[in-house]
Amino acid sequence: MTPIPAEKIERRILLLRGEKVILDRDLAALYGVSTRDLNKAVSRNLDRFPVDFMLQLTREEFDNLKFQFGTSSWGGTRKFPKAFTEQGVAMLSSVLRSRRAVQVNIEIMRAFVRLRRLLASHKDLARKLEELEKKYDGQFKVVFDAIRQLMAPPEPKPPSIGFRAR
Repeated sequence: MTPIPAEKIERRILLLRGEKVILDRDLAALYGVSTRDLNKAVSRNLDRFPVDFMLQLTREEFDNLKFQFGTSSWGGTRKFPKAFTEQGVAMLSSVLRSRRAVQVNIEIMRAFVRLRRLLASHKDLARKLEELEKKYDGQFKVVFDAIRQLMAPPEPKPPSIGFRAR
């Protein structure tokens, strides 16, 4: 099996209800199985997936997801997707026993760890900046404000529709 690029996995990790999750359809694509087969395997082992391992999307979350990814309202899935937390993904390795599933799970766990490290370093950087700001007087306020703007995540731009003249 060829290794899956880390970026491919990291792009599929979403933040939902304060949890980092991966949708069932994305996991199925990574594992090389259909979403239907993945969900059947999960439903046969529901006792292994408590609420902190797997979330069922609500109508509002599902509609928001369709809007973000540009999915048509009449095509695709008819059921609300499931979202698996890091623990849920780890539990999937006991449900899906193929060699590919094991390898994919290892890569997904590594992606979650990288994301956790990145978030921890960001918090550490913000704390250090705050300490420096307290230490120095107002002369550096402009510098600190500029650094905070660079640290802030970019605001999503609304998609442009139609053609633009150059």
